[in-house]
Amino acid sequence: MVVFAIFSWWPIVRGIVLSFQQVNFVTSPDWVGWENFERLFADPLFVVAWRNTLFFTILALVIGFGVPFLTAVVLNELRHAKGYFRLLVYLPVMLPPVVTALLWKWFYDPGPGLFNSVLRGLGLPTSQWLDSSSTSMISLVLVITWANMGSATLIYLAALQTIPGELYEAADLDGAGILKKVWHVTIPQTKFVILMLLLLQVVATMQIFTEPFVMTGGGPEESTVTVLLLLYRYAFYYNDFGTASALSLILFGALAVFSFLYLKITRKADA
Repeated sequence: MVVFAIFSWWPIVRGIVLSFQQVNFVTSPDWVGWENFERLFADPLFVVAWRNTLFFTILALVIGFGVPFLTAVVLNELRHAKGYFRLLVYLPVMLPPVVTALLWKWFYDPGPGLFNSVLRGLGLPTSQWLDSSSTSMISLVLVITWANMGSATLIYLAALQTIPGELYEAADLDGAGILKKVWHVTIPQTKFVILMLLLLQVVATMQIFTEPFVMTGGGPEESTVTVLLLLYRYAFYYNDFGTASALSLILFGALAVFSFLYLKITRKADA
């Protein structure tokens, strides 16, 4: 309890206080009230950062949410080399996020990068990947999906292995194909896990920072500036810790409201 109070709860309280102060950690802080929030709302990048973050979250759900579930279904059906394939899927999770970002940054290099080299070898047109505002965000989503799908896949796999085999046998007797078995047996039996991982993924993707910071720096044309990247700029580029704390408080409030509404809706659906 003491450790949580010092390293978790106190920083939250301190961040709320800082959001109403002008502070540089050298001189005494000045109480400025709502000025930090007014400065945020007047910054054009505030709207851009939220738009980019929401767009990234939607792309991550469309592309990255179903992939771990489908991978888990395939792994659950394997009869041989299960351990090998589980390790193969989980291996990217073991890599430090910065290493993953730098690795994929080389993959995306428009010159000697791996992806464009393969495309040129196949006689296909190359892409600018991270250097184009039209492809930069989806390129980051692919990195996040590859790097983090291992944990979700193993959680789904554990949930799949708790489904009674009699349900699949009954579905076989009814003549159900694999798609119907997934829709009518697998998904209903793992609904709780799916809903919880959906909530966790939204909360995590709304706080995306490492990949945009390392791979694009927010470019090109601010197309990958996220809320946390803007927060970082305020704190460590402009030394404006009060405005950075105000932005973190807004993000905290948005995620808290979303989580509350999401849990309330899912509980009503289960009732």
